[in-house]
Amino acid sequence: MARFIMCILFFVIINAVALMQFTAAQTVHVVGDDLGWTIPQNGATAYSNWAASKRFLIGDILVFNFTTNEHDVLQVPKASFDECSDDNPIGNMLINGPANVTLNTTGEQYYICTIARHCELGQRLAITVSATSSSPLPAPSPTTPTTPSPTSNDCTPAPTSGPTAGSIPAPNATPNSSSSSSVLATLLLSIFPIFMGLIF
Repeated sequence: MARFIMCILFFVIINAVALMQFTAAQTVHVVGDDLGWTIPQNGATAYSNWAASKRFLIGDILVFNFTTNEHDVLQVPKASFDECSDDNPIGNMLINGPANVTLNTTGEQYYICTIARHCELGQRLAITVSATSSSPLPAPSPTTPTTPSPTSNDCTPAPTSGPTAGSIPAPNATPNSSSSSSVLATLLLSIFPIFMGLIF
């Protein structure tokens, strides 16, 4: 009977470690970090530079930090992204800030703000989502910067007084801890046959 209980206990521990590995793989990305989701002062390069240093995986969460009624978020296909058009939206427009988007498909994904000329002024994001962390960092998608007409007064870039990156409570996610959980799970799985041999 004691051997049976020990086997059950060991099985529970193995499953708990494996579960920790999967939950630790989720990363929360605050889009633009401290900049948030706004019209960047240096145009579209702000978000392309931000995305170039990140690895986006299935299950990760994008947090678009913005003030409701000042900005929005819409996922669009590449052609609409390039034209700063809200044609052919993918999913619903997110109008209440801050907004969270869980990445659930691989490949290139494109997000824009549809208010006034915000997209033309650089408020747009292109990312590449991978299935596993072992894949290399993707090359950033080239963005064609759009320069607004000097006589246009539709919208001028101005700092917003929206929420900051620190104001979003992030889900319990520990970036970069999945490798240690993976090593622990592998170790426990390799010890399991030895443990079972000692019991029986």
